[in-house]
Amino acid sequence: MKLMGQSVSRNSVLLALFAVGTALVISTTFLQTRDRIAQQQRMAEEKALLEILPRESHDNSLLDDTLSAPAGDDLLRLTAPRPIYRARRDGDVTALIVPARAADGYSGAIDMIVGVSRDGSIAGVRVLSHRETPGLGDKIERRKSDWITDFKGHSLANTPEPDWAVKKDGGVFDQFTGATITPRAVINATRRALEFVAQNRQRLFELPGTETSSATTAGAAP
Repeated sequence: MKLMGQSVSRNSVLLALFAVGTALVISTTFLQTRDRIAQQQRMAEEKALLEILPRESHDNSLLDDTLSAPAGDDLLRLTAPRPIYRARRDGDVTALIVPARAADGYSGAIDMIVGVSRDGSIAGVRVLSHRETPGLGDKIERRKSDWITDFKGHSLANTPEPDWAVKKDGGVFDQFTGATITPRAVINATRRALEFVAQNRQRLFELPGTETSSATTAGAAP
């Protein structure tokens, strides 16, 4: 019985040492890979932003110059705060990349980013995520069609509100064969993003220095 007790105790100690060793290996691996994973995520995020505002169009790091777009805003319709990225040239903000959400897609919400130049015109639009029907609604993706590029150059000044619609509804934007709800949702969300920028222009373009998303909220009361 005594030998059995000693054997159980020895096994318990070995198991405990094994568990500690495993935990140390996992912790070490996590610490070694965490920075690399964070860097890869940063590079992927920056790649999406640079599709709208190419690197040669600004001299700052977009990821390091942000404001916070608030959740619940009637125009952006975000469900959680997200960053607004600011492009600069010689210190002046020349363009923004604003998050937007179309909750009325055919198969659910469509998350987007909208590039807006200082003159109020669209620098570009990209869809980040959606659940639209493959072969129909997914033509909002840049890799599936060029449709999303048609927004470039439009603004509230040169495109009256009735024109922000698909041609079927009297607007200037193409619809997809068999899928009208999806482009309608993207068009409306893009126009609302322009309206958000127009309403918050001074905050977005004139705030000095580099603001972090936790420091300043665009659209909040002064």
